[in-house]
Amino acid sequence: MIKVMPILLALAYGVAMYRFSAWRTARELDEKSTELADPMLREMCNQLARALDLDRIKVFIYEIEPVNGLAAPDGRIFITRGFYNKFRRGSVSAAEMASVIAHELGHVALGHSRRRMIDFSGQNALRTALAMVLSRFLPGVGVWVANGLTTLLAARLSRGDEYEADAYAAALLTKAGIGIDPQITLFEKLESLTKSNAGAAPAWLLSHPKTAERIKALEGLRAKWQLEG
Repeated sequence: MIKVMPILLALAYGVAMYRFSAWRTARELDEKSTELADPMLREMCNQLARALDLDRIKVFIYEIEPVNGLAAPDGRIFITRGFYNKFRRGSVSAAEMASVIAHELGHVALGHSRRRMIDFSGQNALRTALAMVLSRFLPGVGVWVANGLTTLLAARLSRGDEYEADAYAAALLTKAGIGIDPQITLFEKLESLTKSNAGAAPAWLLSHPKTAERIKALEGLRAKWQLEG
């Protein structure tokens, strides 16, 4: 019979670690970010805000070089300085930047930060339970197998969140009159922008879906919406 106390402790530890990580992330973002002031991107944000019946959408620039966008656990939206510099150099259009902001808004609107806390805590408990069971049959390697299985589950859940945020962004961009095309064109150049070789890894090991699959899903949504008028 599996002992419950270690699993409950693992669950509590997962919640505590997630909250600590969220606090540390928020502190770093406070120290290394300023509100976006670019007039062209502000107008794009205003278009998104009108589509959501909001007065405004605050976006911040996070002063790091890697090309990325992120939604903080407290709901704030960030684009990195590296991403903004790509826009300034003409490598990324204003509409493509708006698609990044819309995607991160999707993570906030769909409650993915809260879900990730629950997922992280549950995965920590599951890892403990699996390790306890598998170690009986696979002494010495049961813990490694449990870690591997839990990692695969975490990646699968994360990919699901990304697809959901993509769909939310597609709907928002369409309603705002920007359209899905900027989402697709950004994905087509994303690997070169980030200098990523993620396309070589198996999809089931990735926390984000493969770019080609994300484009395919967006094209499917567009075709569906066109049929529905």
